[in-house]
Amino acid sequence: MAEQTLKRQLKVLTIPVLIEMALVMLLGAVDTVMLSRYSDNSVAAVGLDNQLMSLVFLVYQFFSMGAAILCAMYIGAGLRKRLVQVVGMALVVNLVLGMTVSAILFFFAEELLQLMGLRPELMADGVVYLRLTGALSFFQALSLTFSASLRSADKVVYPMVVTGIVNVLNILGNYALIFGHWGCPQLGVEGAAIATAASRAIAMVLLAIIHFKRHIPKFPFEYFRPMPWEELKKLLYIGIPAMSENISYSLSQVVITYFINQISNEALAARTYCANMIMFVYLFCLSITQGGDILVGHLVGQQRHQAAYILGNYFFRWSMIITLTGSVVLAIMGKNILSSFTDNQEIVAMGVWVLVVDVFLEIGRTSNIFAGSTLRATGDIVYPFVVGIIFQWSVAVGLSYFIGIPLGYGLVGMWIGFALDENIRGVILVRRWRSGKWRAKGFVKAGDKDEDQPRLSSYSQSL
Repeated sequence: MAEQTLKRQLKVLTIPVLIEMALVMLLGAVDTVMLSRYSDNSVAAVGLDNQLMSLVFLVYQFFSMGAAILCAMYIGAGLRKRLVQVVGMALVVNLVLGMTVSAILFFFAEELLQLMGLRPELMADGVVYLRLTGALSFFQALSLTFSASLRSADKVVYPMVVTGIVNVLNILGNYALIFGHWGCPQLGVEGAAIATAASRAIAMVLLAIIHFKRHIPKFPFEYFRPMPWEELKKLLYIGIPAMSENISYSLSQVVITYFINQISNEALAARTYCANMIMFVYLFCLSITQGGDILVGHLVGQQRHQAAYILGNYFFRWSMIITLTGSVVLAIMGKNILSSFTDNQEIVAMGVWVLVVDVFLEIGRTSNIFAGSTLRATGDIVYPFVVGIIFQWSVAVGLSYFIGIPLGYGLVGMWIGFALDENIRGVILVRRWRSGKWRAKGFVKAGDKDEDQPRLSSYSQSL
């Protein structure tokens, strides 16, 4: 009976997260699709910019990831005060971090793109897009924290609704500003940047309003006197390895994109088109893992480790089935989809072979997404970080470069290297999950309670 209840809860959590993540991915893909009607060069420039922005957003997830894991455990244990302390500190730190990074992106956009090897003919579009989206990127830092806090309390519908609203605004803004409709100037890449940045700002405002009205109405000053250093230490313990692993992955992708950029503009454009298509294939895996990890965190907070293990295996199995099915379908339909984006047959031919290789890659990526994320949700933070650092650079960067450029297999050869990296890491991390060593890694111990108040089980249930 308890198992069926968990499965129902998983379904309730997964569907809104699935819709939200589809809309989040659509937010980035819309710029690519709409700019493809403008020029392939603009797609290549924005694709490289988005590599850097993805890295920036992972930096912003530093504290929001730690907050989400701790909040899920504290909600399971009914520890309200610690919950409020964690979210409050994460918001303040992410605001300061976001403002600092936004300033760097605005003032040093051209230098950063030069370091990434963006070709001179693409530089003007790249700088405009990065300056506009980067200057307002601090809104995303706060949005990630509000969204993580809401999700940890099972309030996954609100981020979904906000993302839906923002996507509509982004599409309308792109239509008006890229192509010059409804009396607006035709701004091309600059118009896409303005629409995207404004949409993210609106999302943060909406999430903040919802968070204060529906989740944590206030942050009492006395909760932070004296400063809860122990909770900050936990945030750092979770956040530093988790952020470092994701930053390492994104940096490796930036280096890889630099190599792809050396092959040709067509290779860079093909990579951008394929990446935007493929992300919808592993969307279900991301969604069910995020939903499942909320429940895993609650169960670990309640000391129900065996239930967490059974639930994890359940959503891993469904992740693999659905992701592989989607990957095969995409490989079959790839030529037709790519041809709808571009008339350049060199881009289409490269993209088709990339999508074929990606079927194998998704086996490893699904294992990585599940095991890496779920291990972190249980408090097993360091192991995925170490594995990620080693193989992302030795295999994903080193081997893919060797196959793609010295051996001359180009973009497809590099994708083979990516597939090997994902599968090796996937095998190692799944074995760690099955070993059960994560059971001793949680941040809540039996009998824990808030220092100056009883456990608030009614509060936990109301979340």
